[in-house]
Amino acid sequence: MRYREKKEAIQDINISPLIDMVFILLIFFMVSTTFVKDMKLELNRPAASSATTASTKAVRLYIDNNGDTYLDGEPVQIWVVQSRLRDQLKTMTARAVLIITDDGVPAGRLVEVVDQARLAGATDVGVATVEEAGAG
Repeated sequence: MRYREKKEAIQDINISPLIDMVFILLIFFMVSTTFVKDMKLELNRPAASSATTASTKAVRLYIDNNGDTYLDGEPVQIWVVQSRLRDQLKTMTARAVLIITDDGVPAGRLVEVVDQARLAGATDVGVATVEEAGAG
C-alpha cells in the first residue's frame, strides 16, 4: 500500500464580479448626481431714492458669572430686559438676539433671559460663550 498524498483544493474567491458591481454602482451615483442643478436667476431689483440700510446685526445680551445682565454695556435688571429689547427690535429687520454667557452662569438665569428675549419679540435667540462670540 502506498500512501497517497491528498491534493489540496485551491480555494479562492473570484472578485471580478465584485469589482464590476462596484464600478456599476460608481457610475450610477456619478450620473445620478449630475441631474441636480441649481437654478440661478439674475434679478434687477428696483431701488428707492429714500432707501436706508437696515441693521441686521443681532442684539447682544451679556450675562456674567454673578448673573448680572448687560445690554449695550449697561447693566440691566431682568424685569427691564423685555422692554429695552422690544424698543431695539422695533427698528431691526432681523429680530435676532445673541445671549453671551460665561462658563459659570446658572441655567435658571439663562432661561429667564431667553424667555424675556422671546417675550420681547425676538424670533431668533442664540446662546454663545465669550470665546465663541468673540469681541464685539
